[in-house]
Amino acid sequence: MTNWVYSFGGGKAEGSARDRDKLGGKGANLAEMARLSLPVPPGFTVATDVCRHFYANAKALPDGLEREVAQALETLERQTGREFGGAGKPLLVSVRSGSRESMPGMLDTVLNLGLNDKSVEALAKASGDATFAYDSYRRFIQMYAGVVLGLDHSVFEDIIDSVKQESGATRDGELTADHWRTVIDGYKAAVIDELDEEFPQDATEQLWGAIRAVLKSWMNPRALTFRALHNIPEGWGTAVTVQSMVFGNRGEGSATGVVFTRDPASGEDCLYGEFLPNAQGEDIVAGLRTPHPLSKAQASSGDAVSMEDAMPVTFQELKDVAKRLENHYREMQDIEFTIEAGKLWLLQTRDGKRSARAAIRIAVSMAEKGLISKTEALRRIDPASLEQLLHPAISPDVERIVIGRGLPASPGAATGEIVFTSEEAVEAHGAGRKTILVRPETSPEDIHGMHASEGILTIHGGTTSHAAVVARGMGKPCISGAGAVRINAEKGTMLAGGRTLHAGEVITIDGTKGEVLLGALPMVQPELSGDFGQLMEWADGIRRMKVRANAETPEDALTAREFGAEGLGLCRTERMFNDDEKLRAVREFILADGGAARDGALADMQAMQEADFLELFEIMRGMPVTIRLFDPPLHEFLPRPGREMEHAAEAMGIDVERIRQRAEDLHEINPMLGNRGVRLAICYPEVIEMQARAIFEAVMKAGEKTGKKVVPEIMVPLVAYERELKFIKDRIDVIAKAVMEKWGTEIQYLVGTMIELPRAAIRADKIAESADFFSFGTNDLTQSTFGISRDDAGLYLNEYLRKGVIDRDPFITIDVEGVGEFVQMAAERGQRTRPDITLGICGEHGGDPASIHFCETVGLHYVSCSPYRVPVARLAAAQATLANGTDERA
Repeated sequence: MTNWVYSFGGGKAEGSARDRDKLGGKGANLAEMARLSLPVPPGFTVATDVCRHFYANAKALPDGLEREVAQALETLERQTGREFGGAGKPLLVSVRSGSRESMPGMLDTVLNLGLNDKSVEALAKASGDATFAYDSYRRFIQMYAGVVLGLDHSVFEDIIDSVKQESGATRDGELTADHWRTVIDGYKAAVIDELDEEFPQDATEQLWGAIRAVLKSWMNPRALTFRALHNIPEGWGTAVTVQSMVFGNRGEGSATGVVFTRDPASGEDCLYGEFLPNAQGEDIVAGLRTPHPLSKAQASSGDAVSMEDAMPVTFQELKDVAKRLENHYREMQDIEFTIEAGKLWLLQTRDGKRSARAAIRIAVSMAEKGLISKTEALRRIDPASLEQLLHPAISPDVERIVIGRGLPASPGAATGEIVFTSEEAVEAHGAGRKTILVRPETSPEDIHGMHASEGILTIHGGTTSHAAVVARGMGKPCISGAGAVRINAEKGTMLAGGRTLHAGEVITIDGTKGEVLLGALPMVQPELSGDFGQLMEWADGIRRMKVRANAETPEDALTAREFGAEGLGLCRTERMFNDDEKLRAVREFILADGGAARDGALADMQAMQEADFLELFEIMRGMPVTIRLFDPPLHEFLPRPGREMEHAAEAMGIDVERIRQRAEDLHEINPMLGNRGVRLAICYPEVIEMQARAIFEAVMKAGEKTGKKVVPEIMVPLVAYERELKFIKDRIDVIAKAVMEKWGTEIQYLVGTMIELPRAAIRADKIAESADFFSFGTNDLTQSTFGISRDDAGLYLNEYLRKGVIDRDPFITIDVEGVGEFVQMAAERGQRTRPDITLGICGEHGGDPASIHFCETVGLHYVSCSPYRVPVARLAAAQATLANGTDERA
């Protein structure tokens, strides 16, 4: 028999932290804290099975659920000594969502449920505080009407503003019980006007309305977006936790707050958080009031009094509980708490969201203290999050014109145009423009705009507001609580530091310092040392696969080495001809009629290639360098028709018609499958002979300079026939022999191919007869396997993702079942022919953590990725080694 409901409280629980799949993160951790006899308000959790049943059965609830909920309510009434829906000592509850993984603000919550016209009077009498009781009732009506009845929040704004204006109050806290009664009457009248029905007075009806609303919120647009961004499966579903209410808005001695057991921005081992006296939890999360600092250390001159000063006894109790929970979970915790009349209650604990820098510091610190192992520290870091640390910060030398300040909610710096709506951010992102999203506060509906922007600036809210939590999770800089900044979204203006800025003007935000700066500022590279360096050292000591970088410029090669690359896995030689002088030499070769003109152009190209290779080899100092011979079709080097072609003809001193005719001769209907790669080399063997000579000459010269000879790995692209590779390899060998004779010494080199066609994978055993290595070009292998163009795939792959046809974009994460089969086939067949063949990957997948895990299972020797993803790949490769069980120390 299926159990749908699980109770907790009073030192007991029908579940534990191990039951996340069934109880969701919130329900499982509440059960765990109850088992630890921590001060948790009692309640019960409706299992995630109900959510799955709900969507599988046309939103019908399962048989037996109503009976189990009724039984759980009876238990809750006994535990609290209160009656649900009663007019004597009413039991009020909160109804909250709880996914297996935290989805902050994405799903719905209802507080103060159980209040009605009668129970509010009982609450006023029992508490001795009518203002508190009626404030709680109006909060409930407002929240329930929005979440369950579907009314827009704006329906109620005018009502409360009118009462404030008439009473002369500027803050909610200045309103009395009579004022709240007037607000409540207005709210109930608005419900009738909007829905043509009265606000529900029956507590049981309220409860089932809230439970259904929470279940429905699993499929709301913001939840769908969040799950897509964080790869959370739809089939997990959400639990629903019903918990007896405790009140932080009961006047003096009451408060609500959030505490992190460590600083979520820096990872420092100290309590970090904020609290609001006389408030409920949504006041903090919504960012409608700027909260007070939790500790003295957080407070600075001019700040409100910290909780440590205002409530020292309760603060110490909270500090002790926080440390106990961190030690119990062996992980930084994010704890929601309420203080009711001096009594501390814990409403939730979960693994805290943190910046990438903080995650590393926390993991390394815990490992060094023996709380977790080094391998556990490695497993805890999301490799993709390291990219947050690998991008520029504001240069310390530059003049900073500070026009505003707020709370440093998420570290890092970003520059962009001011936009005031999420829609503007998305539109600008689509047009390739960078933006800073400036809002009074963000809500879950802004998630698409936050994702599209470079950074977020909010006027209200604290370091645990929606904007702060989501921005940290996304790795985007964020400043919250910038109260001195004024915005007028309708006029598209922002007043900051005595300046009026308009939408489209550029600002920079420093989320580490909480500063808003005028204009675009120069950035500097991050310093990867300390905890980051320690983590990378542990990763390098465990991983089996090597990590190389894709680079063809000195700048990229230096960056790659700085980030720990162990060689270059892809040097795209055609990209070395991007500047005007080098491009002109290629065009002269293409346009030459033959003879001396072509030989002259080739000589120029060889000198340029040799100089470029020499610089790369000097930087790499004996490390492996994989050089891909010319790949694109020749027409890509010619100017486009129109002014570009006319300018090129004028610069070269030739007739524009000559260029136009040559471009027409080289034109192809489908150049991706045209005369490129090895086909181009066979048609124009003099080009690859020139490149080979430049490579070998540079090897010798760099070896003389550095004392360390690079062993070049010359890669022939787009091979399908084994005889194609042999044809080119024979010519490379002839050039190598000639250069060795000239220098009077041996040159070590390898010749291999890029496996990027299905036929090459199928015939890998034969191709391996002439190949020293295979490098899997999974960008083109994905295109040729699926028969789609990567440049055009966005037109329909996004629809595939949205409609659940595919789970991952195959150009981001390798398609294991299809493309992966070809990779595995080629690897196995190539090794059968040549057991010592070197296997690597050099497509974009080489920097994708999930794809790197696949590469480990296949047994590739290295992955190669962009320089800025090298640390990502190093950590992902270590995690793959641990997951695959190929490290004895795991």
